[in-house]
Amino acid sequence: MANQSSSSSYPILCASFNQDSSCFAIGTKNGFKVFDSNTGRLCYEGVIGAFAIVEMLFSSSLLAIVGAGEEPSLSPRRLCLFNTTSGTALRELNFLTSILAVHMNRKRLVVILQDKTYVYDINSLAILDTIDTVSNIKGLCAFSPSLDGCYLALPASISKGSVLLYNVMDLHLHCEIDAHRAPLAAIALSSNGTYIATASEQGTIIRVHLVSEATKSYSFRRGTYPSTIFSLSFAPSMQLPDILVGTSSSGSVHAFSLGFSNYQRSKRSGTFLGSIIPDSVTDALDPAYHDVLHNVAPAGVKSYAVIRKVEKVADTSTSEIVACRATISIITYNGYFQEYNLSINNQNEFLWSLEREFRLLNVILDEAVSL
Repeated sequence: MANQSSSSSYPILCASFNQDSSCFAIGTKNGFKVFDSNTGRLCYEGVIGAFAIVEMLFSSSLLAIVGAGEEPSLSPRRLCLFNTTSGTALRELNFLTSILAVHMNRKRLVVILQDKTYVYDINSLAILDTIDTVSNIKGLCAFSPSLDGCYLALPASISKGSVLLYNVMDLHLHCEIDAHRAPLAAIALSSNGTYIATASEQGTIIRVHLVSEATKSYSFRRGTYPSTIFSLSFAPSMQLPDILVGTSSSGSVHAFSLGFSNYQRSKRSGTFLGSIIPDSVTDALDPAYHDVLHNVAPAGVKSYAVIRKVEKVADTSTSEIVACRATISIITYNGYFQEYNLSINNQNEFLWSLEREFRLLNVILDEAVSL
């Protein structure tokens, strides 16, 4: 997902969670802020101008920051690797065109431009590869930070919803997936690079593919009417993620049950209907695996949701998993942080509860907290 806001009328210009969602960062017209996701405490603040990209490397002191171009010293063509402990720039990389997205893990730094993507060794900043891409004016991409399944997803076409998957560690193209008829609007990879979720500019269908085999695993109907999908995010998991969430221009958050839908599939396959209707068709039409939380943000306001953690609930008498509980954090670009608990039982019943909400720009720096 490109993390930059399409409108400068809102106080937040960009938002991103770090690789394990333990922290998040925002860029504003005045600078950038880093927060602890668990407590909401402001850990670092740099008041040095407008920023369009702020990316963290796990919970370290290293940030990748890119200015919004509102002043000459903060060019959108300059990437700065910034140390929050010393408050100084470590290195700078300059490009011929604007930087649209940046991703990092402990071995790689990836920089997305409109028609090129650069892969660097993060320690030496030696350039490892240059990938020529189709025109990607929104900087649309997804990145899995795992060193074992470290994939970068990029649009493969400007006319249809196909996606390229590139192995950033081995430096080779893995596959191309034709996911939608319309051009892509959102992409997300699971943290270990096993699954990829996509949405097109129509925004009515969300598809999930297994990366290793480039095969479709799920198709979910988000809604009947078109809507812009702002973000997609998998739950953290070493196997199949239990939940996928997405935010849209309607101001809603959509949750799709993956783990329990698989359980329901196994039950349905024993029925006559399940034996004659393919999974891809029934999943697209069956709303049982999907729930919507309305009015999270005003319609049209960009929002970004991640699933920070998931807990399984077992029946004490049978040890069967009967429910899962997810912690979902949401940043809205009009300046709010919200956190919900979502419970899903094995009947695919969804229950949302708001746990906390606060205005991001009102939080004052606690000088005792540092990264």
